[in-house]
Amino acid sequence: MRIISGKYKGRRLSPPANIKARPTTDMAREALFNVLQNELDIHGADVLDLFSGTGAISLEFISRGANSATAIDVEYLSKKFLDGIKKEWEIDNLKTVKADVFKLLKKADRSFDIVFADPPYADPRFPELPDMIFDSGWVKQDGLLILEHGSEHNFESNLRFQSHRQYSSVNFSFFRN
Repeated sequence: MRIISGKYKGRRLSPPANIKARPTTDMAREALFNVLQNELDIHGADVLDLFSGTGAISLEFISRGANSATAIDVEYLSKKFLDGIKKEWEIDNLKTVKADVFKLLKKADRSFDIVFADPPYADPRFPELPDMIFDSGWVKQDGLLILEHGSEHNFESNLRFQSHRQYSSVNFSFFRN
């Protein structure tokens, strides 16, 4: 796994094998960020990365000039790994949080320009997640929510749904507030 572009372009990420995560592939991340660079200004954006796993999405946003990124994952190993990268690469605008995203939804105290979520596909709350995130207040007015999901989910009937992209087995649905 590597950072695709920006300040940290080419830097490799080697997460421990025991991290419970399904990292977004390099190909899917590259395609996603190509779309994002054409649709919005990442530079200066505040980003929230939910179910962050290895933190590759947060690091990609930071590398491309995001003002800040907050990575939240329930797994201690994910936070520890990302804290190590943060220290090694001397990143001061990345915040890592070990917490259950579903519990934090009820306690949101800040809004973000971009929210990326890559939850466990099998979670029974998955279909309601876009509305739960918007209801929490995490997405700023005119902000963007990007949800990574498998082909078994379709969000086109959601009122905030904007578009869908598929890259091999990786699907991204985009929502606007």
